[in-house]
Amino acid sequence: MERLDDVLGYSNLKIYQDSHYFSFSLDSIILANLATIRLRDSKIVDFCTGNGVVPLILSKRCNKMIFGVEIQKELADLAEKSVQYNHLEERIQIFCEDVKCFSRNHLNEFDLILCNPPYFKVEENSSFNDSCEKKIARHEVCLTLEEVCDCAKKVLKDNGNFCVVHRTSRLIELLELLRCYGLEPKRIRFIHETVEKESTLVFVEAQKAGKVGLKIDKPFIQYDLDGKMTKEYDFLQKEVLK
Repeated sequence: MERLDDVLGYSNLKIYQDSHYFSFSLDSIILANLATIRLRDSKIVDFCTGNGVVPLILSKRCNKMIFGVEIQKELADLAEKSVQYNHLEERIQIFCEDVKCFSRNHLNEFDLILCNPPYFKVEENSSFNDSCEKKIARHEVCLTLEEVCDCAKKVLKDNGNFCVVHRTSRLIELLELLRCYGLEPKRIRFIHETVEKESTLVFVEAQKAGKVGLKIDKPFIQYDLDGKMTKEYDFLQKEVLK
């Protein structure tokens, strides 16, 4: 069922979602807030944009031109409806297209790429969701992690940045693929629900043709031991409104 929700609980930014499809999650919120946006960056693209929450949040962080690429038409249509509802047509453009096709048509064009890709490999013992749409969003059915890195290399300008959120368990594989495709890891930040829980998500920022030099940021903790949002997590949400 289609519904119109607040983004991050704020009433001044709305997003269309449908329970039949994959709704936006914490992963996308973290990605949109932690990515570095430089003054010189003029064009930004979000791969696997889903219903477009990352471009919507980015529109509150900067005045750049933002693109979203989503292979599933139904999700792309929801993203487009959200863009129109928030009157952001002049700043956000949604492409209903395979990321691989998009990358072939936009070589060396973007300064910043963000991606919250499918997390799980397709293997013989893979357990799929009954929904084909959710399977595509969660599993590497249409796009593998290696293909994501290859597409990022093609689309980025030299010294452009690629920001990705992924499962911590696949961090080594991600770092190896980034370097294989000429994307030098520059910043890593581990995401923890609380300080007592191990990291299940990790944010990585890499630079095309960048120099060697990796920074490990302090962990990002969402909630304190009393279940309240940490100051940083609360601050990031409020920053969306500026």
